Amino acid sequence: MQFINPLADGLFSERGFQVMKAATALEQQGRDVINLGIGQPDFSTPPAIAEAAVQAIRDGQHGYTAAEGILAIREAVVADYHRRYPNLPDARLPEEQRLHPDRVLLVPGGKVTMFLAITLLGAPGADILYPDPGFPMYRSLAQYSGARALPYRLRFAQGFALDLDEIAAQVSERTRLIIINTPNNPTGAVIPPQQLQELAKILAPYPDCFVLSDEIYAECVFQGHRHHTLLMESDIRDRLILLDGFSKRYAMTGWRLGYAIWPERLIAYAKTLAVNVHSCVNTPAQYAGVAALSREHPEEAIMRTSFEQRAAAACAALNELDGVDCLPAGGAFYLFPKVRSTAEQVEHDWLAEHAVAVIAGEGFGQSDESFVRLSVANDRIGEAISRLRHG
Repeated sequence: MQFINPLADGLFSERGFQVMKAATALEQQGRDVINLGIGQPDFSTPPAIAEAAVQAIRDGQHGYTAAEGILAIREAVVADYHRRYPNLPDARLPEEQRLHPDRVLLVPGGKVTMFLAITLLGAPGADILYPDPGFPMYRSLAQYSGARALPYRLRFAQGFALDLDEIAAQVSERTRLIIINTPNNPTGAVIPPQQLQELAKILAPYPDCFVLSDEIYAECVFQGHRHHTLLMESDIRDRLILLDGFSKRYAMTGWRLGYAIWPERLIAYAKTLAVNVHSCVNTPAQYAGVAALSREHPEEAIMRTSFEQRAAAACAALNELDGVDCLPAGGAFYLFPKVRSTAEQVEHDWLAEHAVAVIAGEGFGQSDESFVRLSVANDRIGEAISRLRHG
């Protein structure tokens, strides 16, 4: 259509929603489908959090707020980061680089932070680097911005770790944004602290290269691994956009509540763009967010332990299947096994023949190898793999 922005042709949807539609159609035919496609915790939001939203409604807290969110939730975000990372280098940083509620922006879900960051920094003549495999919206939005979208590969043979030499070769004066995601969706890999420290050194000579650090799964890291927030890296702190939220940590996917910590140079632009896009975040949800961050919730540990146990058991079971090779997950709640057949064929056959829904790896990148993503956020994953084994 000639009246449509031609860059819109570069946008694409999440394959997971296409798989969900196909799974729903099969369920309507009477099949018992086990959906391992969507990354949604099969737990309820902790009751204390839900009650805070209900109380906010009772108290009449249901009008507009400032675009950046109510002060109480932004203060809670800052306090939560200092509690989670007591060694943050705030004390030795300039005032404008320290964590402060004025640099926190509440948004209706993590994707909005991606949209704001990529829209602000992407333009013709700019480069945006993103992980491959990675969350599909990175590439979709980078292409839509008019920037050149450059993938950096995460390879199965290297445990899906960063290839720092490849990244160093791609970063240039044109680079306006590099996207980092740890723990990673879809691979479940956790980037070791030393790799992130080396990455900060690589980026140090490029002061106009910003970093979008997607840490939405930071609180879902399994034993033997440690999440290293890029807030620890003083060399890039002044150009770090940290994406986080409530959906995975507190089983609040449908609440649409996320946030980002922005650098001083960008926060005013981000707030203005937010006003143009969504005005503000749902007000009762913000009060739920305050309750989430202001106290401990035993459900967090229960969920994390459950996901870790499921991932370990499912990985072992997958490796017993013919034509499947699976690496253990270090975090998040995904497994990304390599399959011998084409991923699209596996996605189709497992759903059609076994009523098990997974997502073909093509939805997350352009690897030469075939992968499928399985979510361990569904506690029927063991039953699903048993179906694959026994038919």
